[in-house]
Amino acid sequence: MPSLASLLAFAALALGMVLTPGPNMMYLVSRSICQGRMAGLISLGGVLLGFVVYMLSAAFGLTALLLAVPFAYDAIRLTGAAYLLWLAWQAVRPGGRSPFAVRQLPVDSPRRLFTMGLVTNLLNPKIAVMYLSLLPQFIDPARGSVLGQALVLGSVQIAISAAVNATIACWAAAVAGFLTRRPGFALVQRWLMGTVLAALAVRMAVESRR
Repeated sequence: MPSLASLLAFAALALGMVLTPGPNMMYLVSRSICQGRMAGLISLGGVLLGFVVYMLSAAFGLTALLLAVPFAYDAIRLTGAAYLLWLAWQAVRPGGRSPFAVRQLPVDSPRRLFTMGLVTNLLNPKIAVMYLSLLPQFIDPARGSVLGQALVLGSVQIAISAAVNATIACWAAAVAGFLTRRPGFALVQRWLMGTVLAALAVRMAVESRR
């Protein structure tokens, strides 16, 4: 088992990372506001499954393959960037709808919500980098099984992400009515969301491999 100091330090780091806006948060917020609290929480289930996949991959050493092969890393990174650009275009295209316009967006099934949450997380290569680069710093082979320590630390990160993102999803749903009662915000919402998504896409596309 990791030491208490390592657990607390890693928990603080995980909290800081989950509070930093990124593709996962953008998707959960937009889905919660579009379709309601339950939709956001179902989407969060998919995001959390993605964390489990990355955690297990890192714990068993499979993530090293992703980072060792530049083409594999770049393929995932560029696919994620393309997905964000598509979302940005949907927000700003002529006649497009803002993700915040709850009543104007089609309702997705629970299966699709869960799947899109999973895909959004899996297409974010920074999660793989996080697990490979951060976990080893908090693992001490002298304290027992490296695999066990990796699983414990990964579980801490997932638990923190679940708590923070569930809170965010619930608050996002709560402000949906406020936003939809003010149609004057529609244009600003669309362009703000599109700009943020496009900026994230560009950053992901040009970011060099570490």
